[in-house]
Amino acid sequence: MSAISAAEKVDGFTRKSVRKAQKQKRSQGSSQFRTQSSLVELSPLPQLKDAPTTEQQELFCQKLQQCCMLFDFMDSVIDLKSKEIKRATLNELVDFVSTNRGVLVEAAYPEIAAMISNNIFRTLPPSDNPDFDPEEDEPTLEASWPHIQLVYEFFLRFLENPDFQPSIAKRYIDQKFVLQLLELFDSEDPRERDFLKTVLHRIYGKFLGLRAFIRKQINNIFLRFIYETEHFNGVAELLEILGSIINGFALPLKAEHKQFLMKVLIPMHTAKGLALFHAQLAYCVVQFLEKDPTLTETVIRGLLKFWPKTCSQKEVMFLGEIEEILDVIEPTQFKKIQEPLFKQIAKCVSNPHFQVAERALYFWNNEYILSLIEENIDKILPIMFGSLYRISKEHWNPTIVALVYNVLKTLMELNGTLFDELTTSYKAERQREKKKEQEREELWQKLDELRVKETSGMLNNTHSLQNAQNNNNTSAK
Repeated sequence: MSAISAAEKVDGFTRKSVRKAQKQKRSQGSSQFRTQSSLVELSPLPQLKDAPTTEQQELFCQKLQQCCMLFDFMDSVIDLKSKEIKRATLNELVDFVSTNRGVLVEAAYPEIAAMISNNIFRTLPPSDNPDFDPEEDEPTLEASWPHIQLVYEFFLRFLENPDFQPSIAKRYIDQKFVLQLLELFDSEDPRERDFLKTVLHRIYGKFLGLRAFIRKQINNIFLRFIYETEHFNGVAELLEILGSIINGFALPLKAEHKQFLMKVLIPMHTAKGLALFHAQLAYCVVQFLEKDPTLTETVIRGLLKFWPKTCSQKEVMFLGEIEEILDVIEPTQFKKIQEPLFKQIAKCVSNPHFQVAERALYFWNNEYILSLIEENIDKILPIMFGSLYRISKEHWNPTIVALVYNVLKTLMELNGTLFDELTTSYKAERQREKKKEQEREELWQKLDELRVKETSGMLNNTHSLQNAQNNNNTSAK
């Protein structure tokens, strides 16, 4: 890597753009880290459909063994014949498992597990781009995808086959297997993560004994992501799986599930890359609250605790999630959190960033939220009034001012008497503030005048002393 200049060290954006310009080749992958000790050229085996029934099983296992051979996809011109034979064989295996019954005999399971493990389990390489931004940069794609894709497809057909027996498969698809599978979620290739998501979901559904282990390991991945690495490519996919898992939780919720919500999902909102997985994260949170509405107060207070202070994009996401939560909140839970929640909403309405203010004002377009506000107008209106009234006079964006006027009109219709009282008291308070400000300015003016007088007096005294000293010196001569 070339040396980084002093200017680049100061300007991170310059450094990032320079690195991007230097790295044009993006189609690489972890296959470069994999070697086969003794490559031999593959020879095509007879077609399974043409083999006698008595020989099909043995031929099936031979083809699985043949597909354990790995090839260097970083070099596009070597082993072309063998690569094509393996690709065709994998296609044939996918079709064979998808369309035939009775082919998953016990003897085939270890061969299937070996073929899958040999092809997909590998050490993922460090990113080619240390400043990789998933929202802007192209991901590093897996070079051996023409084969790996078919292995994943075969794996799925294997799990979904009506003859699949978890009691046999659990000898091979065990905790070690699942750990290796979870590590692959850090792949930069989105195509691989999408397959992994479906595969892990099938395994969770079919292997009851692995469910608690899978949840615990996902929990560990998220904790490392939050508190150590701040980077893991498959967060969104793992959250999608969790959304389905949470939906199937039995009631009452176990303590471990509640702890996962409060100790993992809520702190995940602090992540720098929140935008990449916020939709899935918010869905998981809402799923929890639909299961157990009594958790709503704790969740909202948790979100308020981690509310972003300097990132407007995150504030907009938080406001969107809060609206989703309020869509399913029970009125009794709403009463418990209305005061701290609307204090935060009042701050958002006052935000100079128009998207934050706009998103907060859209709450009044939601009929259910509006009905909750109406039921608790005597508590909410005093919290919101000052910010709304001030913004209606001062905000720089005319769209925000128009939205504020609509909200004020709605609130006035909900409780005109209280609105008038607040208007009167607000104007009186503003008059008192203006009077205090005027008195403060007058006081400062008087202090400035005194300071000028004192400075002038000190200068006069200094001149007098200097004159007297000069006269004494003259007399002495």
